[in-house]
Amino acid sequence: MTDWIIPLLFTLLALLTLRRGTDPYEALLQGASEGLLLLPRLLPCLIALLTASAMLRASGFFDLLSTLLAPLLNTIGISAELLPLLLLQPLSGSGSMALAADLMAEHGADSEIGRMAAVLIGSNETTFYTIAVYFGAAGTQKSRYAVPAALIGDLAGMVTAIAAVKVLF
Repeated sequence: MTDWIIPLLFTLLALLTLRRGTDPYEALLQGASEGLLLLPRLLPCLIALLTASAMLRASGFFDLLSTLLAPLLNTIGISAELLPLLLLQPLSGSGSMALAADLMAEHGADSEIGRMAAVLIGSNETTFYTIAVYFGAAGTQKSRYAVPAALIGDLAGMVTAIAAVKVLF
């Protein structure tokens, strides 16, 4: 059934558009052109965000930080190998997905680290990417309380994900 959801959704939208007396193809083109007008505002934010996350990962910063914080993390029951994933998750979905895949390949998907990586990937949003896209689309210059609130939500999601794996497995 899942193979039919997207085609059915497009068909339903086209029929609803026709019912309203609007040409669905013309409406699609208009929406696409409006989306392209947002691109100049969004692109600089996205490029900076993706570049920063790639630089942090490639520079070895995450590895150094993991080594330094390993004693503290082990004390609270978190493997230091998860720290790069915890730090990269709010920045980059694709980067954190690659880290999670590396952890699962190295330790196995059924290991505690593999399970934690999988649950962590599903427990949080890529906060900075989302804020960059939404605030860029809205033309908002100051995020004010959005970033701290989102990061608190990320922290809550991370703690809950780790606790859930510890309790359930």
